[in-house]
Amino acid sequence: MSRKLGKAVIMTEGSIVRQIIMFSLPLMLGNIFQMLYNTVDSIVVGNFVGKEALAAVGSTTMIVNMLVFFFNGFSIGAGVIIGQRFGAKDMKNLHTSVETTMAMTFLFCIVFTIVGILGVKPMLRFMDTPEDVFEDAVTYLTIYFAGISGLLIYNMGSGILRAVGDSTRPLMFLVFTSILNTVLDLIFVIFLKAGIAGVAWATIISQAVSAVLTLLLLTRTKDIYKLVWKDLKVDLKTLKAIFSVGLPAGIQSVITAFSNIFVQSYVNYFGSSVMAGWSSYNKLDTFIMLPMQSMAMAATTFVSQNIGAGQEERANKGTIITIIMSVSVTAVVALGLFFFAEPAVGLFSKDQEVIEAGALFLHANVFFLLFNCVNHVLASALRGRGDSRGPMIIMLTAFVGIRQLYLFLATRFIGNTPFIVGFGYPVGWAMCFFIEVTYYYLKHIRGKKKAAPAAM
Repeated sequence: MSRKLGKAVIMTEGSIVRQIIMFSLPLMLGNIFQMLYNTVDSIVVGNFVGKEALAAVGSTTMIVNMLVFFFNGFSIGAGVIIGQRFGAKDMKNLHTSVETTMAMTFLFCIVFTIVGILGVKPMLRFMDTPEDVFEDAVTYLTIYFAGISGLLIYNMGSGILRAVGDSTRPLMFLVFTSILNTVLDLIFVIFLKAGIAGVAWATIISQAVSAVLTLLLLTRTKDIYKLVWKDLKVDLKTLKAIFSVGLPAGIQSVITAFSNIFVQSYVNYFGSSVMAGWSSYNKLDTFIMLPMQSMAMAATTFVSQNIGAGQEERANKGTIITIIMSVSVTAVVALGLFFFAEPAVGLFSKDQEVIEAGALFLHANVFFLLFNCVNHVLASALRGRGDSRGPMIIMLTAFVGIRQLYLFLATRFIGNTPFIVGFGYPVGWAMCFFIEVTYYYLKHIRGKKKAAPAAM
């Protein structure tokens, strides 16, 4: 069994399988509820406002992701450093890491709010957003970015908790605020007739509540990761360590999200029905990816703690076990959605054209997500080791370079159809798989075996 220090969990000893399961289950449930924020928005908008509003919500996802993914890179870096210091039992520097992380988070809140609001219309124009969708998208994004601080503070606070092995209490906050978001969606849209603006307000109010709950926990806890307001400052040495891991992850996520804006522009060419179908597919795609993302996050914490404790072999073994578990669970979910594609898409819209388009994307792509199980877990394990540059280069090559090259060539020489455009995702996933597996084996398996005799 893993030992506990307060609510923190030590993952450097005990059953690996049990630790991964016990840590990733709350994460998976938490990710499901976090996904419900936008999914409920889409269901309410698609059923009570119209397909144009549904297309508007879907078309904003990539823009939101550009800023949020960059911040999540910083969050990943902070989690790795905190996890390594926790594994090494370096409590003084662990405290410094928490204060530096939260101080930077508050600065990011100011910057992202300003940049987000100012960038709404230029980015929507850049994506060739159709006029029947444009104004709704502007409304949704402007309100969303005005309240983005709640999302950033919650994500960082929960990242600190996960780094020390506590994935349960972030889940409790998400369950509460996801239910709150659903209730507010219905009140704003059905009773107050606020349309897409009401959906945005429901989201940012719920996220603000989750941020407040997380801050209260961090400041009132008696555990070693307690946030002390008078100690809040940016320690440059710690910040450098965080950015050495987090900046490559953030850059990779932002550039990938930016490249997906180009993918969205390809989809926009086919009109609002296909756009709404693509939006619905992306929500379901996010659902399929929940197990792999949760286990990948578990891998980051597990590997960072064990590398901090000097347990290389245990870190490798945990990575392989996590991959096997991720592939197994994802395969079951993918199988179910493949056979029930149309009813699943039908949750978001009753328009037959939208359902057909969404089902087409699901049928074409769903099983290729098994490649992504390996991609996400390996990338997270590498970051847990402090190696963030490798996965950044690999994922940018596959998810941006190869995917965009495929879209450019395929739409011109094979045919410009929704199927051809949607298949750009599997092409990137498959190429990333082959490159990343080779990289991980050569650097962290074969490389360590060769280094061992020399060390002796």
